[in-house]
Amino acid sequence: MGAVVAIDSLLDQRRLWKGQQRHVLPASPQPSGHALLDAALPSGGWPDGALTELLIPADGVGELRLLWPALARLSQQEGTIVLVAPPYVPFAPAWQRAGVRLSQLQVIDTPPRDALWAAEQCLRSGACAAVLCWPLHADDRALRRLQVAAESGRCLGFAIRPAKAARNPSPAALRIAIDTDPQQLRVLKCRGGLAPTRPIAFEWQ
Repeated sequence: MGAVVAIDSLLDQRRLWKGQQRHVLPASPQPSGHALLDAALPSGGWPDGALTELLIPADGVGELRLLWPALARLSQQEGTIVLVAPPYVPFAPAWQRAGVRLSQLQVIDTPPRDALWAAEQCLRSGACAAVLCWPLHADDRALRRLQVAAESGRCLGFAIRPAKAARNPSPAALRIAIDTDPQQLRVLKCRGGLAPTRPIAFEWQ
């Protein structure tokens, strides 16, 4: 039987490699309202003060249903929800049925060329609880500005983009693809941990 050697001495002699302690994210104060999704995310909810990308194959595939629980909670807490240049006029009864207080919902109607600037200002202002935008042709630099603005304003930022944007890298803290056949979510990137390898069931109809 070999001699017993203290681990500390092996570390001091650099004969033993010590892995880095895994960084554990604090629990998110912004649960998504979808138990399976929250369980799959490292912080247990939407990354707070950060940009999340939702990548969709077409409009109306559940992107709003995915966000409504969190938006409803924030609006009930007197938080302002801002929609910057939405592709369609929001159907107020649907938002109200989802629990969103319409008095806390603001819509900014701006030309596409100004939408990213408007979204950045809202995110950075510190006056908004959540900002949704629909950038069609945003490059890495534009998305990074949105991410930094969300951090500065401690705001939830959501960029809803075409599914083909998944081919390009992004500075967003979280990227989720919404599939329609089958109906599911795929976490492509999440800050603070590895993206889950299995899709997440998500019924949006």
